[in-house]
Amino acid sequence: MKTLPAFLRSMATALALTAGLLGGCASGGGFDVRPLSSQQSTGNTTDLRLAESALSSGNTELAGTLFERALTASPKSIEAQIGLGDTLYQAGDLERARVLYTQAARQAPAQPGPQLGLARVALRQRRLDDAVGLYRVLLDSQPENTLAAEGLGTALDLQGHHTQAQAVYRRALQAHPEVQGLRVDLGLSLILSNKPREGANVLLDITGLSSAPLQARQNLALAYGLLGNADAAKKILLADLPASSVDDNLRFYERVRAKLAARTVDGGDTPTGAGAAQARPGAAQ
Repeated sequence: MKTLPAFLRSMATALALTAGLLGGCASGGGFDVRPLSSQQSTGNTTDLRLAESALSSGNTELAGTLFERALTASPKSIEAQIGLGDTLYQAGDLERARVLYTQAARQAPAQPGPQLGLARVALRQRRLDDAVGLYRVLLDSQPENTLAAEGLGTALDLQGHHTQAQAVYRRALQAHPEVQGLRVDLGLSLILSNKPREGANVLLDITGLSSAPLQARQNLALAYGLLGNADAAKKILLADLPASSVDDNLRFYERVRAKLAARTVDGGDTPTGAGAAQARPGAAQ
């Protein structure tokens, strides 16, 4: 069975990335990548705690100021380096984040935080081969690391290796069935491999939960849209989006369905390109 057109993969994987998959937000967290050292001064520890709180609330400006202050006070602080790297990553300054993660990785090669940061940067920069390699190394050394599993699966999906990605998600889910992010990713991967019904069934397991992430609902709407159930897709989208954005999404789903139908009839591939990748609805950014 053919996979979905490249521009739909680009749209849907962009949804996954912006939903926090790269940071593991959907997973509820698998481990603390910045454990605070008992050897740090009280003042520095306070700065780090406040910086963590600011970063988690999305205040990258305050977080950056506090992490930089902590790093100035303790230039070799792994926690401050990773924290500032995470802040820069979240702010979109990927190269500076990569430099900090690299420095931290050299100082503490056994810590997962710097390696995870480097993998996330590679993924976001679409250096997919690098991302896959980094995530595989991290997952080999820490098989229980669900963030690495999510990242590896996402990188494989972006490469179009959906069967491999789904194997990664399923293996991680066997050990951690409670991690919602893995189910969200698996559902999206099935949709991307032109199995929207299977994807919908996976997503239905979590979308009814009060703690279900927004991305689970949007992926389910995508699955219903590709199945031709516009009413179900609309009902889901209206819970989170304004009516105008819902209409944009529904029109987009219909265009994709038409392209898939044309491919089935012609037996050929849908032309794709950079311009087509931008044809996604604004609400899906």
